[in-house]
Amino acid sequence: MTQPPIKIVLADVDGTLVTQEKALTERAVAAVKGLRDAGIEFAVTSGRPPRGMSMLIEPLALTTPIAAFNGGLIVRPDMSVIEQKTIPQQLVAPAIELLGGQGLDVWLYSGADWLVHDANAPHVDREAKTVAFDPKTVESFDGVTAVAKIVGVSDDHKLVTKTTDQAREKFGDHISAAQSQPYYLDITHPHANKGEVVSYLSAHLGIPAEQFATIGDMPNDILMFARSGLSIAMGNAGPEVHRAARRVTASNEDEGFAKAIERFVLKIER
Repeated sequence: MTQPPIKIVLADVDGTLVTQEKALTERAVAAVKGLRDAGIEFAVTSGRPPRGMSMLIEPLALTTPIAAFNGGLIVRPDMSVIEQKTIPQQLVAPAIELLGGQGLDVWLYSGADWLVHDANAPHVDREAKTVAFDPKTVESFDGVTAVAKIVGVSDDHKLVTKTTDQAREKFGDHISAAQSQPYYLDITHPHANKGEVVSYLSAHLGIPAEQFATIGDMPNDILMFARSGLSIAMGNAGPEVHRAARRVTASNEDEGFAKAIERFVLKIER
């Protein structure tokens, strides 16, 4: 069966669209311009908060909805909210207890706020540089409402994976639990996942899912792979992600995003 023409590319950000230093390369920017010149839409989705993707809007001339928190919060390029899905309030405290009980540092995202207990904890400083704003330090998360995302953080990657499985087992379909990085466990609304982002954009833009190309590097990208016509794994992704994709490109340190767009979408021979 012939693959229908691609009408939109949906890209993950960290580990995919940007380098390890969180930078857009000139070739990546040119690849997105090439899509636009070919009449193909471009959109981004990430575990980042909306403000953490604002630096992509101008260089990539983004016009499509931006899916933050893995689809938990969808905003326009001017940062106005289109749709928000928050974690059921009765599950917030148990989820925090599970993550903290396993020894993970816990972060909360509510509205425009990023809340942490310790601003000097692992990955806080790097995350602040990545998203270009600082967290608020609080003694307790008690009373925080409208929570879009809970993050468990640890450099013990096996522990993060184990806790991800425990969260899925304990809360079932009432939440979405996935690793956006080896050291991050993201807990979001059950319909806040990248597969749902494909479905949302398909309905919003009137583009059939089989005409989507998706590209990413982490297990939380597999759900969008499953709903798109063309799925591309980054070279820096793990075996599980490679197996789930139809194509594999180079790493994000070797222009993997741009190479994928050129080769698999625009069909440019270099």
